[in-house]
Formats: sequence, structure tokens, C-alpha cells
Amino acid sequence: MPGRLEGRVAIITGAAGYLGRSHSVRLARDGAKVVVTDIEDGSATVEEVKAAGGEAIFQKLDVTDWQEAEQAARQVVQRFGRIDILINNAALTGGIIKPWTEFTPEEWDQNLAVDLKGMFVCARAVFPAMKEQRYGKIINISSGTMLSGRANMLPYVTAKAGVIGLTRSLATELGEFDINVNAILVGFFPHIFEGIPSDIIDGITQEVLPTQAFKRIGDPNDLSAVVAFLASDDSRWITGQAIAVDGGSSRAGG
Repeated sequence: MPGRLEGRVAIITGAAGYLGRSHSVRLARDGAKVVVTDIEDGSATVEEVKAAGGEAIFQKLDVTDWQEAEQAARQVVQRFGRIDILINNAALTGGIIKPWTEFTPEEWDQNLAVDLKGMFVCARAVFPAMKEQRYGKIINISSGTMLSGRANMLPYVTAKAGVIGLTRSLATELGEFDINVNAILVGFFPHIFEGIPSDIIDGITQEVLPTQAFKRIGDPNDLSAVVAFLASDDSRWITGQAIAVDGGSSRAGG
């Protein structure tokens, strides 16, 4: 039986990382051809997709570079003939935890460039293909930290809050072209915080778990399953939404 994404072409940004790899494998297993994009080498993700029986290629991409994003989108269309799905997953997270007064203007600009501007840039790059085929799924990865206003991550939390506004406005403008735009408020997945000392991660874990309905750390498959749902036709009547995938933390404003 064909997968529910059979024949679809998906671009996933930040796909060399922990959660991006999981999304790539899941969409491929559902039948999509996956374009792994990242500023880092994404060949390991491509090999993981192929090992799972899927099809994937790697395209190096700086999501903040408009010309690079536009060129990447053109190359995908030339190779596969279409772009059906964009997962805006690229983000800066690792190692950037400190009081707000210690962030430099340069760090602020870099965070907002990758975590917010990059989503606009990539959505704009894939829009011509989606508009022409009158079909598309854009999924923006936000964070539950924007609900709690988590301390010591000010640029990241600010950018992730902006993602919700971006998602809702894009959904309004792209609805006439039958393009769905949704966001996911991601809960606590400790492995995405590369470079942060383990004692800090342990402290965040002890703080977050009591706020959750499920008293366990999220598995990447918990998130990738929702990504795959929003990328499929099963979500065709859902747009402009922010769905929390956080083990129930946000039910209590966690």
C-alpha cells in the first residue's frame, strides 16, 4: 500500500541535526522524496533515509541567504518537477543560554536571522512552485518556550514567538492558492541542545517534567509523526494553527 506522501517532494531545513534527521526519515518512510538541506554536511541524514528504504538528496543551504534559497528551490524543481512540502526546521539552539543582558546585538541578529527570517526566506523561495501547482504544505517549527517566556534564551524565544505571527499571516495570504501553513510548538527534547553542559540540561529536565501530563522526555518520533500528519492530505482543512507537541506541558502554561 503506497504511503500517504507517495509522489510528494519535501524540503527539510536543518536536516543534518537531531530532529531534522528524524523528520527526514519519517517523511521518506511515508513515501516522500526528501531534500535534506543544512549549512552543515547532511550526508549522514541522506544515508539514514536510504537505509530506511527512502529516497533523499543533500542540498547545502544557508536559510538566511535569499539567493541561495531561491537557487535551491529551482534545482529541486528541475530535478523532481515540483515542491510539495517545506519543513522550516533550521534553528539556533545549542549553547546559547545566558541572562538577557549578556547577549550581544550580533547574537540577537544571528538568532532572529536563522530562527525567523530564514523561514520567510525559504517560504518565499518555494512559493512559486507551490502557487503554480496550487498545492503546498509549509510547516514552521516553533517552540513551547514562547508560551512560558523561558529565561536566559531571549533571542531564541523572541524568534519562536515571531514564528507564530509569520505562520498565521502566511496562512491567510496563501489560502487562496490551497497552500496550508501551520506551526508546531515543540516541547523539551534535550538532545537538540548540543554543547550545553549536562548539569544545565538535567536542571531543565527536572523543571519541565512536572509540568507535563506525560512524565517522560519526548522521543523524536513523537514530533515527526505530527510533522508527517501536517505534511499529508489528512490535514488539508487545517491552516494557520500552532499545535503543541510537548507531552501536555502547555495545558498548564508550562
